[in-house]
Amino acid sequence: MDASKPTRPMKGRGSSSRPAGRFEVTTPVAEDDGWGSVYADAGEAPRLRTTVSEETARSVISRNQSPDVGFSQSVNPYRGCEHGCVYCFARPSHAYLGLSPGLDFESRLFAKVNTAAKLREELAKPGYVPSPIALGINTDGWQPLERERGISRAALEVLAETKHPVHIVTKSALVVRDIDLLAAMAREDLAQVHLSVTTLDNQLSAKLEPRAAAPHSRLKTIRALREAGVPVGVLVAPVIPAVTDAELERILEACRDAGAQSAAYVLLRLPHELKEVWREWLELHLPERAAHSLSLLQQMHGGRDYDSRFGHRMRGAGPFADLLRQRFRIAHARLGFGELPQLDTTRFVPPARRGPQLALF
Repeated sequence: MDASKPTRPMKGRGSSSRPAGRFEVTTPVAEDDGWGSVYADAGEAPRLRTTVSEETARSVISRNQSPDVGFSQSVNPYRGCEHGCVYCFARPSHAYLGLSPGLDFESRLFAKVNTAAKLREELAKPGYVPSPIALGINTDGWQPLERERGISRAALEVLAETKHPVHIVTKSALVVRDIDLLAAMAREDLAQVHLSVTTLDNQLSAKLEPRAAAPHSRLKTIRALREAGVPVGVLVAPVIPAVTDAELERILEACRDAGAQSAAYVLLRLPHELKEVWREWLELHLPERAAHSLSLLQQMHGGRDYDSRFGHRMRGAGPFADLLRQRFRIAHARLGFGELPQLDTTRFVPPARRGPQLALF
């Protein structure tokens, strides 16, 4: 009997196990020795503690050429994310650290403590050409750790000082803490925020994204940002077949009522080890829907769990994918969603390059 496979969800976490990363040479497997669970009499295993390691980044601006996303530059102050969203496409990135994309991704975090200083240095390089920066796009820049570390806030201060445009996607109500910076930047077309909303069902949200802001808190965040003059959109992400897809129109309506000006959606993506993490979650939380949900997803990816081709990975193909497109298009038009204002790159003022020579003048 393989004792490494969980038989019940881990409270307060998205994943419930530690599947090995794809670069691991050996994979440990727990076996039941016949003596029963250590926690059989206790009723529940102790909660997993989150640990944070400090990291000094060699560079912080990452660049991509993907046609599927609306930005070419990003800054990620953290590795891993305590929100614990079980479906997070970034989970496999923890495999590069020799850690599991499962529980390690949401409990063993890394804070890039020199993010703001390194960002200032990179913006000051001769020949730097400004292009909107997505702040905290791989893992949420406003996850619970940000409350004590403030690294995203510090990076945002550098962008505000240099009048550099920024784009934020978050599931956190903590972004309202920085409304002073965002509102001032928005007045010069330098900032916009998208709230990612997966479901309006609090109970389902607590299982899918256990430490992210509750759905009603995200709606309040949309309203607060709009009242402050910050352009706000909603990203319905991910749309999960047979789990959240029935909510598509309701999510769009609720976010529009809260003040969202634009809307988009993204289909569930299962790169690398995330396939295993997601299957485990389905079996633990929605076993009666697991086979149907996976079947619909595979229909949209040519019989596979995931097809990573550009132009396909975000939307899929086939009858069910076409139905999602039509439903979104109709709701988008009916609710009067538009586009967010274009971010302005012409205001950028490079930061002064700091060094001992400059101190002489």
